[in-house]
Amino acid sequence: MKANGKIKLREKIGYGLGDAAAGGIAWKVMSIAFPLFFTNIFGLTVADAATLMLVARLFDVVTDPVMGAIADRTQSRWGTYRPWLIFGAIPLGIVFALLLFTPPFGPVGKRIWAYSLFLLMVAVYTAVNVPYGSLLGVMTDDDNEKNQFSSFRMVGAYAMGSVTLLAFPYLQKLIGGTPQHQYAVMGVVFGAVAALGTLACGLLTRERLRPVRAEKFSFKPFADLFRNKPWIYLTLIGVCTNFFNGFRYAVAGYLLEYCLHGDVTVSGLIINYTVFMTFGEVTCMVFGGYCPRFTKWVGSKRKAFAWAAVICAVTSLGFFFIPMDPAYIWLMVATVILTSVGIGLYSPLLWSMYADVADYATEKNGTSSTGLIFSSGTMAQKFGSAISGFLVTLLLGLSGFISDTNPVTGDSVVSITSVTSVQTMVWSLFSLFPAAVALLILLLLRFYPIRK
Repeated sequence: MKANGKIKLREKIGYGLGDAAAGGIAWKVMSIAFPLFFTNIFGLTVADAATLMLVARLFDVVTDPVMGAIADRTQSRWGTYRPWLIFGAIPLGIVFALLLFTPPFGPVGKRIWAYSLFLLMVAVYTAVNVPYGSLLGVMTDDDNEKNQFSSFRMVGAYAMGSVTLLAFPYLQKLIGGTPQHQYAVMGVVFGAVAALGTLACGLLTRERLRPVRAEKFSFKPFADLFRNKPWIYLTLIGVCTNFFNGFRYAVAGYLLEYCLHGDVTVSGLIINYTVFMTFGEVTCMVFGGYCPRFTKWVGSKRKAFAWAAVICAVTSLGFFFIPMDPAYIWLMVATVILTSVGIGLYSPLLWSMYADVADYATEKNGTSSTGLIFSSGTMAQKFGSAISGFLVTLLLGLSGFISDTNPVTGDSVVSITSVTSVQTMVWSLFSLFPAAVALLILLLLRFYPIRK
């Protein structure tokens, strides 16, 4: 079933709202705020936080392809993928809000709460986000329209991510009270907005293409993935992009807190770790929208991705040599902005390239595995975040960062055995580690076979 012709702007905005909710709110807070929240506010030990990030994300990696296969076989009056957004919106908002609530429990109770809610959160996120990504493969078969939908997705994610991160310190100040109270209220606010955005996406989009379904369930589509050369390389690239983002996002809070000694105020502007990363989010939004034009200019998605990776590698390496002093905050911000030019360019390309891989698989195998292919994209995203988040907390612990819960008061207690060691580790995790990952992306792109 073909789907040609111009698609209305309203639908593209609707599709963008889906990642504004999932990527701009839920994923952004989970990636940037949760590591610092769990160790410094909720009261988990560094070891508990590291294990939580690893176990939950690896659980998510396993469930993603299963969810993709289930979504591919969904048949309803709302379509194949849209019902998961429509009916998953409210659970997503509720669980997100509960996860930012700190219960009045002791260390064991908090550990059970955090693990249970985080596992539930990644499960609900998967049930919404995998069908959302797969939706791109059935809305149109026009490659230019796919690129535009993908750009709207990235613009939506980064625009909402910018609002979320910029609003964080001001909402905390407005809400007042303890940090635990502040995060609980923000969980309700952001959870409600995420639910509304997800619901709007499900209602405003259309499925124009009918997937070529397999007659019955089998494990053949899973086996076919590992014979799909473009999928193998693109999935490895996807893992690396989330290593790159994962290191930077997870360590940003520690960078401001322990390398720059807390929030930096410049001319009335409060620059905490969320505002610091907001400069990058805005840049990603702008260059995510510019991506289709840039891709046409360089000649292919693969070449555009390679140029973006070069930008990320050079600017990340440059950040390492900036003096660790609040006086250089604007130089740091400028470097973050330049790095985000590369991120903004490659982010829409990744999902557009997954659509190409899905088309390749359909032509080669005769049946559609769009949901399974796109689920591997979110699987790569979560696997990269799992390992990077785990490594950040593990390496911080090894460098001398210790956190725990006071058994009497229930408050979080943080101590550092070597300030210099912790600072150097934090600085490297934000710069040298991502630079190395960007170089690995360049190597993998050399072997990616699709030249569209």
